[in-house]
Amino acid sequence: MLDVLRAAAESDQGLAAWLKELQEAGEPRTELVLPDPDDLPEVLLDLAVPHEDVNALVALRAHVLGHDDTRWLLERCADALLRNLGEPGGQPRTPVLPEELGELGTCFYVFVFLAALPHVRAYHRRRGIPDDVARRTLADLGRHMAVHRRSHGGRGVPVPDWNALHFRGELYQLGRLQFQRARLGPRMAEAVARAGLALGPEDRCLSVHIPDFRGPLSPAACDRSVALAREFFRRHFPDERYEVAVCHSWLLDPQLRRYLPADANIVRFQDRFRLAPRGADEEPDDTVPVGFVFGDRDLPVDRLPRRTRVERAVGDHLRAGGHWYGGHGWFAL
Repeated sequence: MLDVLRAAAESDQGLAAWLKELQEAGEPRTELVLPDPDDLPEVLLDLAVPHEDVNALVALRAHVLGHDDTRWLLERCADALLRNLGEPGGQPRTPVLPEELGELGTCFYVFVFLAALPHVRAYHRRRGIPDDVARRTLADLGRHMAVHRRSHGGRGVPVPDWNALHFRGELYQLGRLQFQRARLGPRMAEAVARAGLALGPEDRCLSVHIPDFRGPLSPAACDRSVALAREFFRRHFPDERYEVAVCHSWLLDPQLRRYLPADANIVRFQDRFRLAPRGADEEPDDTVPVGFVFGDRDLPVDRLPRRTRVERAVGDHLRAGGHWYGGHGWFAL
C-alpha cells in the first residue's frame, strides 16, 4: 500500500505532505483496536453501513491488519484523527487515496473511523450526549457510503474529511439538520459585525449542514432542529457560547428564487438566513448542485432530467448558460 502511495505522491504534493506529516508524527499514542470479525457486522450496521457492504468489509479487515505497511498507515491515521479529540478545527488531513488501491483505498477510512469509534463514544459519554444522538450522528458514515455507491457504483467513503468531523466530536445530527461546532471565518464575521453583534473572526459559531436521505427540508423540521440545537449545545457544551449559526451551501444561492415559488422548502430555508454578498472573485461550481440533485456531478448538462422543480431549476439554469455558486448566510441563535 505504501509503495502505491509513494508513487502517487511523486505527482501529488498534497499526498506527499500528508505522508510526511504521518512519518514525522512519531509512534502512535493510542493502541489500535478494531472490532473482532464476529462483532464487526453489528458495529457496521449500527453505523448504518449498507448491508451489501458488510461482508466485504469484514473480509477486508484481515488484509488491513495483516500487512505491515497498511497497519502502519492505519495506526497513524487513527492517532492523528484522535489528536485533540473534541477540539473544533483540529482535524487532520484525510485525503482521498489513489484509485490504484481499489477497494482497499476507497474503504480504508472505514477502518480509521472504526479505530476511533470507542474514543469518540467515550467523549460523548463524558459530555452526557444521549445515545440516540450519538448513534444517529455516527450513522452518517453509512449514509455517505450510500452516496458513494449512488455516484460511483461501488463501496467506499467519498469525502473522508467530512466524516472525520463526526468521529472527532465536532458535528451532531439533531433532527433534520446537522450542526458543527465551528468558528467564524472572515466573511461571516464581517457580516455579523455589520449587523451589530460583538463577534469577530475565530469566535464560535454553529455551522449548519443539510444531509441527503433525510426527507423533505420542511420549515417545521428545520424549526425543530434549530430548537434542538439551542438546547443541545447549551446543555452538553456549557463552557462554549454559540450566538450565531452559519451556513455555506449551494442551497443558499439566491438565483434559486428565480425558479422556485416562495413557498418552496429551499426558498423557505433561505429565508432563515441573512445572506452575505458573493465575493467579486468567487468562482462558480456547477458540479456541486448537479452532484447533490442528480447523484453524479459528472453528468452532461444536456442529459439532466427535469422530473422535479429542483431538477428543472438546476438543469435549466445551466442549459441557459448560467452558473451556480455557493451561498453564505447566518442567523442569530
